[in-house]
Amino acid sequence: MNQSNKKVVLGFSGGLDTTYCAKYLSEEKGYEVHSIIVNTGGFTKAELDKIEQHAYQLGVVSHTTVDAVKDYYDRILKYLIFGNCLKNNTYPLSVSAERLMQALHIAEQVKKLNADAVAHGSTGAGNDQVRFDMIFHIMIPGVEIITPIRDRQLSREAEIEYLKEKGIVMNFEKAAYSINKGLWGTSVGGKETLNSKGMLPEEAWPTACTANDSTMIELSFEKGEPVQLNGVRYDHPSQLIIALQQMAGAYGIGRDIHIGDTIIGIKGRVGFEAAAPMIILKSHHALEKHVLTKWQLQWKDTLAQFYGNWLHEGQILDPVMRDIEAYFENSQQSVSGKVFIELLPYRFLIHGIESKYDLMSSRFGKYGEMNTGYTGNDVRGFSTIFGNQTRIWQSVHQSEEYK
Repeated sequence: MNQSNKKVVLGFSGGLDTTYCAKYLSEEKGYEVHSIIVNTGGFTKAELDKIEQHAYQLGVVSHTTVDAVKDYYDRILKYLIFGNCLKNNTYPLSVSAERLMQALHIAEQVKKLNADAVAHGSTGAGNDQVRFDMIFHIMIPGVEIITPIRDRQLSREAEIEYLKEKGIVMNFEKAAYSINKGLWGTSVGGKETLNSKGMLPEEAWPTACTANDSTMIELSFEKGEPVQLNGVRYDHPSQLIIALQQMAGAYGIGRDIHIGDTIIGIKGRVGFEAAAPMIILKSHHALEKHVLTKWQLQWKDTLAQFYGNWLHEGQILDPVMRDIEAYFENSQQSVSGKVFIELLPYRFLIHGIESKYDLMSSRFGKYGEMNTGYTGNDVRGFSTIFGNQTRIWQSVHQSEEYK
């Protein structure tokens, strides 16, 4: 069926799948194709220019490049920092977070162009198809969602054959490792991640470990947000993240393999390197442990686990996420100070913090050494009352045993 009068907005990366989609939708389906790439920190200007040129060579009517780096931090990453969010205590949600930001901007482009359809290059085997589809169903209800690779169950070989028939010239060689780079980390997939055992070899990691010394750095937070690195204040935290990544990436810090539950119900493994995210999250958490109370930390951890999981599953638009973000925001009012970190090959050490809100103050006592805010008799009475109900329970149940 020819759709010559209909517009489709295509999320476009310039890779094999979205290249196929652009050509198929215009030539086989007759759509007026408008491509869009949402940069969440993974592309250089030269790469973006090359992708734009490639899109026009495929015959798209318009191509839009959205710089979403700052928006990505403001709307998503800031709250992942506030919550110290790590999926399964390991993965900083690098790809899942950026896919949501991309989907949100693609949906806005559909509204702007008053398009009839939206398309993406997801296959039927991963999480991204759910994230994109769900955002589109919520933000642009009624707009047709087209997914040629998923719908036609295409193999890589079939896509290449079609594009060659159409005279498309590009690098069809499949890389040994799939790389997805963004502001909040880089994912790495390869044969080692397809099984339950296996570590990625040194050559698979996009950033080589070239540093073999140690160096001290200073990271400053204001109300939970990273604002200074080694005394240099950045106009926006996203710029600090980029600078820290360049500095710490050379140490091979933040490498790991995550095993987790996908939205579609299967287990999956993925390698990742995320030097800046891991340093920021662990530093932020160290500062929080000094300046927040026991129950602030407890409830933050509880909410953060849900928040990270729900975001991973694409539910960024659920209003409960705004409620949790409001709690996060309020909890950060005293999370200000400096964190001192030592960078070493493949690891880092947090040496401590300085903050005017530090609750670990000698004015109130030194743990294990001296108490200044209470007496020994205070503790005697407290211990009696604090364990009173449990003592009563034990007494009652011991009596029951001997009846």
